[in-house]
Amino acid sequence: MSSLLKTAGVFIFWMLIGVVCLGQSIKGTVTDSLGKPLSFAGINLKNSNNLIIAYATSGSTGTYSLQVPADAGKDGLMLEVSCIGFKKAVKPITGFTAPCNFKLSTAVHQLKDVIVKDKRPRLRVNGDTLSYKVSDFSSPQDRVIGDVIKKLPGIDVAKDGKISYNGKAISNLYIGGDNLLDDKYNIATNSIPNGVVDQVQVMQNHQPIKMLKDKVVSDDVALNLTIKKDAKLQLVGQEIVGAGLPNKYYEDLNAMMFKDKYKAINYLKGNNTGVDVAGDLVSHNLGDYLQRVDNDKPGTVLSLGTAGDPDLPRNRYLFNQSGILNLNNLINLKKDVQLRANISYLRDSQHQDYRRLSEVYLPGDTVRYTEVQHNKRRPDLLHAQFVVNINSSKYYLNDNLVADYSHNTAYSNLITNGNPVNQTFKDNLSDFSNDFNFMQTFKSNNIVEVYSYVNRSTEPENRVIDPNLNPDIFNKGVNYSLLTQNVNIPSWFTNNYVSYKIPGQYVTQSFKAGFSLQSQKLNSALGVTQLNNANNLVSDSTRNALNWRRSKLYAEADYDIPGSILKINVGLPLSLQQTHYYDDSFGLDNRLNRLYFNPHLSVKYQSGIENYFTLNYNLRNNIGNIQDVYRGYVLTNYRTLYANSADLTERQSQSAGLGFNYRKAITLFFFSLNAAYSHVYANNIASSVLTNNLQQRIVLPFDNNMDTWTFSGYVSKYNFDLRTTFSAGASWQTTRLNQIQNGLILPFNTIAQNVNIGADTKVSDKITFNYKADYGQTTSKSTAIASSSKFQRLIQTAAVNYNPLNTLFFVVSGDHYYTHQQQANDLKYFFADAIIRYKFTKTKIDLELSAQNLFNVKNYTALYLSANVFTSSSYNIPGRMMLAKVMFNL
Repeated sequence: MSSLLKTAGVFIFWMLIGVVCLGQSIKGTVTDSLGKPLSFAGINLKNSNNLIIAYATSGSTGTYSLQVPADAGKDGLMLEVSCIGFKKAVKPITGFTAPCNFKLSTAVHQLKDVIVKDKRPRLRVNGDTLSYKVSDFSSPQDRVIGDVIKKLPGIDVAKDGKISYNGKAISNLYIGGDNLLDDKYNIATNSIPNGVVDQVQVMQNHQPIKMLKDKVVSDDVALNLTIKKDAKLQLVGQEIVGAGLPNKYYEDLNAMMFKDKYKAINYLKGNNTGVDVAGDLVSHNLGDYLQRVDNDKPGTVLSLGTAGDPDLPRNRYLFNQSGILNLNNLINLKKDVQLRANISYLRDSQHQDYRRLSEVYLPGDTVRYTEVQHNKRRPDLLHAQFVVNINSSKYYLNDNLVADYSHNTAYSNLITNGNPVNQTFKDNLSDFSNDFNFMQTFKSNNIVEVYSYVNRSTEPENRVIDPNLNPDIFNKGVNYSLLTQNVNIPSWFTNNYVSYKIPGQYVTQSFKAGFSLQSQKLNSALGVTQLNNANNLVSDSTRNALNWRRSKLYAEADYDIPGSILKINVGLPLSLQQTHYYDDSFGLDNRLNRLYFNPHLSVKYQSGIENYFTLNYNLRNNIGNIQDVYRGYVLTNYRTLYANSADLTERQSQSAGLGFNYRKAITLFFFSLNAAYSHVYANNIASSVLTNNLQQRIVLPFDNNMDTWTFSGYVSKYNFDLRTTFSAGASWQTTRLNQIQNGLILPFNTIAQNVNIGADTKVSDKITFNYKADYGQTTSKSTAIASSSKFQRLIQTAAVNYNPLNTLFFVVSGDHYYTHQQQANDLKYFFADAIIRYKFTKTKIDLELSAQNLFNVKNYTALYLSANVFTSSSYNIPGRMMLAKVMFNL
């Protein structure tokens, strides 16, 4: 009995101990700051040594229950609660009877930065915009952004600075999204420092007018330079002064600002080192603009001679003393509202010495001209442009006021076929225009447009020739003193229209109606000054007083399909033209009325994400201008008399083109292929009578046709392993036309072929190398002439850049020119240059020493072939030149 009682007592004792142990638990709830329960919160019980001795998680109602180990010490216990998105909470445990509740506050947890280092250049794509990171392609030797743009895969820069993307010329270049320079973007590429630009963006299908975006089809390509943030906050500039041998000077003082509200590129340049500052003023798409406004401006009529410029970079052959002040400023008054002013003044003095041989191949005969000429030019050019632009999604206004004045004085001393000829030529151009465009969107989403363009220009030309040039032709065989040719064509033109656009879900319809007026007068006289200083006309047939009027009424319907896969633009213009010209001196009084239909079509088919096909067709009927119909002879240069014996030229041209563009951004690969055909019909043809002393040209009323086929291709690829941009291009063109010379009709076929390759490589972080080769072959043949003419040309350029230190740079470059000709020996020329530059980082000063034309080449011969005319021109060019420069970086 006693043993039974002992056993029962032990059992009761252990049961009571278990009850005590089970009773030592911690319970409570976990909620957020709003009292909402939090599930899956982690609850950790830690001892005095901060070790976890028990844990639990909250349930769906936010409650939890955590058992305390029996062997755990009761002093220093802490309860810690954590949940994703909330701050941790900690409470000390002082007892086990009361619930331990937690209310957690929210917290933002950021992931730690992960830095991925990859030096491989990349092309970033966002819709129709491609972005090149400048730092991926630049080198320490690159001074201006133009040096980097030349290296970008898919982009090509011509000798005159014209930029093309995948074979298509860009329409504009923007800076920070703003149009500071219009079409004269050489100012930016030659001035903006490399370190200022963050990205070069290519904008395809670019529509500059916001309210027409995704409504009117555009196949334009534009560039945008994005500016680094720190460069937006300060004045940017690089001041350069230099001097050298023989008697050389150079200066370039500039100041630039690229804020969001204000942008400016202002500079003063001057040099006599062959750097042509006029290259900054080139408007690369001026011809397209004049065709768009339909303004057929008269060109300069007279010239000093027949010589052109050699096919070299201008710094290789130009003798100059030039200076330019160029001010370009843009202000963003508020969102979408801009004011802009572009003002420039250029003054130069240039001279040129050359010898020229011209050969005209005729059946059974060859006419030759030789001349040795020394020319001087002194141009003064003033340009002023003021623009107001409002470009919003509902409203557009643009007013562009332009004024140009140029004063040119030129002198020429020459010997032609053994006879001395001295000439003085003065040419003064005044040109004023205003281009106004207004668009407004109605509540219906339809758009009305009002456009007005007006232009006034005059260009009096005067050339004096002495002594006694061809007296048997110009003075009935009697010796005389001077021969004077005067020409002026004052011109006034205006074009105005109203259009109405109806954007639809798939098609935008545009309807336009307008008129244009043109008024001109051609005054010219060829006079002779006798030995007794008496003045008279050479003959009654050497003067003109031709009046010209042209009016046009036109209407046009355009249809745009701005789809994402298929983009189509169809234009259906109809115009009624009336042309009236008369000259009482020749009993000339003609009127011509014509109704023309000039449709055009462009199609773009997006065959893939990064490739597309293009198709275009144009039919254009047009009538010649006042320079096609004057009856009196004009001595356009010292050995060419020009007149017209036919009615006004009427031309009909048809052109068609097919293209394919491919791009693979991730591998930096670009490819384009294009084919084009054009046929031009005219109702008259120029006829020339050639003698060894003079060319007489008149226009005769005979049908004339010209056919041209063109094929071209372009490819560019960046090789990541070699860190090299490879590029290549090829073109083939054939042109068939007829000429009348010395009474014979001569059909000609001229074939031009060209192949070019290039490579720009980063050998290491300290060495870069670039190479380009351009091969061309021109062939001209005729069924009327037994022999054909052909010459071949190879141009190679290369440069090596080496920077052994971050502050020391070396550049060695060279150009090689090789010409193979049938008529004479091969021509070979080699030019070499070298530059060394040291940078003082603390003072922001660079010192540079350069040597140009190290091998002291002083003569250069260039060959040209066109139809049956072959010319060989030899030029004196600057020899070796040394120049030291100091550069101050702002």
